[in-house]
Amino acid sequence: MVENALLTKPGGEDVLEEYKSENSLKHRTRRQLVNILASHMTEMHGRIPSRNHKEKFALGIITLFPSLKDPFSPKGYLNQDFLLLFGAETASKMLEKWDTAFKPKVIKEAKHLTQSTELCRLLTAAENLSENDHTNWDSDMASLLLLLHLLPPTAGWKRIKISPSDAVGKMLHFHKSCCSIVEHLQGREAEQPYILAVGRTKNRIDAFYIVDKQLIPCQATSSLGAFDELFKSHYVFNLSCDETLVQLFTFVQATVYDIDVTATDESPRVREFRAKVLHMV
Repeated sequence: MVENALLTKPGGEDVLEEYKSENSLKHRTRRQLVNILASHMTEMHGRIPSRNHKEKFALGIITLFPSLKDPFSPKGYLNQDFLLLFGAETASKMLEKWDTAFKPKVIKEAKHLTQSTELCRLLTAAENLSENDHTNWDSDMASLLLLLHLLPPTAGWKRIKISPSDAVGKMLHFHKSCCSIVEHLQGREAEQPYILAVGRTKNRIDAFYIVDKQLIPCQATSSLGAFDELFKSHYVFNLSCDETLVQLFTFVQATVYDIDVTATDESPRVREFRAKVLHMV
């Protein structure tokens, strides 16, 4: 299916030739591959192909180009799979727009919340006012945690409501680089993916991982990039997010990535906050 599409589209044979000679594809060629297949898929299955069709094409890529497969990922190259599912424009939105279009608004709204000690520390970090505070996260991660305070966990089906502070561990865990990661993995029983940030201090992280019953090294070296990969992993691995993070992930999905906006079941709080952010100057 993928090979036939490449053989009938301009530039497709170049992709096949490069892989044949190099046993790999340059970043530019990867993007060309995705664009060709996305165009073919639209022609074959309409402007909005079903998720099943998208996943078949994604798996077709790693079948035809096995060396592109990430050995840590059961469904192959994470960003590549997400690119095929939603396209390059959608895949890049978090990294391109968070700092300018969303983070300042999240910080502004968080200032209207009841100012607990933790919230004040996150605001300070998010505004880059605590560079020497090694116990706090960097600006991007702090702003994402502020979003969790703005869209806190609901009681969920278990009817047990937890605080945003307690929900942080469902999304993110700091691990000192001098300690054994194996011990951390043995002591965790998380059912959904989360970020493991390994470093000397919270604002000096050496490496990020996605933990999903196994350790998947992030390609990203920044906290925002790690969150971007965490979000994408739910789609690529076909997983639901932890119920305590539903409001946050729903907002990010519909507002930042602009995915399935009309089909997404938003809570009144998410819907209200989304409208406020989109109309905020």
